[in-house]
Amino acid sequence: MEYAFKAASSSGLTGIALRGKDSAVVVTQRKVPDRLVVPKSVSSVYTITPKLGVLATGMLADVKSAVQRLRYEAADFEFKYGYAVPPAVLAKRMADIAQVNTQSASMRPLAVVLLLVGIDDEKGPTVLKVDPAGHYLPFKGTASGNKEQEATNFLEKRVDAIDGYSVDETIRTAIVCLGSVLGSDFRGNELEVAFVQGREGRFRSLNEEEIEEHLNAIADDADA
Repeated sequence: MEYAFKAASSSGLTGIALRGKDSAVVVTQRKVPDRLVVPKSVSSVYTITPKLGVLATGMLADVKSAVQRLRYEAADFEFKYGYAVPPAVLAKRMADIAQVNTQSASMRPLAVVLLLVGIDDEKGPTVLKVDPAGHYLPFKGTASGNKEQEATNFLEKRVDAIDGYSVDETIRTAIVCLGSVLGSDFRGNELEVAFVQGREGRFRSLNEEEIEEHLNAIADDADA
């Protein structure tokens, strides 16, 4: 298990997930490995259902496998029961599968940490974290990857205010958190930001121009 956790943070990425008043947000870096690669094809953020998405950090092959399984389980649940899978149910299912992978010598845990964000019809916006051991919990704010502990410390200082954040405040706090722990300023093409908002909201990623608007607003607030 220690090897799996170590490998999960070896991607060099740090992911932040934050739950505001009526929204849930994920933010991470966009690291393009080669100048010849089309930048938009490199992503750690995946849509699972219209109201549910995931930020997956870890070994890329394991990430792809986990995302494929998430989509299968979500589609299977909706086919069987006739309504969209609640985020907590999907997180528990993935955690159960991950835990089974720890029980046999012929299987290995996937080196991937999943930050699930979505809208629960009863509870509203939800953030859940699933680790390689099959441990999962809901969070107000959490992190994964290289600088997980530093990001967690940053969010802990704002824990009382997080519940009242609007969608813009939630996005900007997550970006500021990532910038703070990495000690760098970002451009719009260096970040991935996705969110889901409101009871009927859809999970979607921000484009480069929208991310730039948030970065400019953060800079203006810092200068004020």
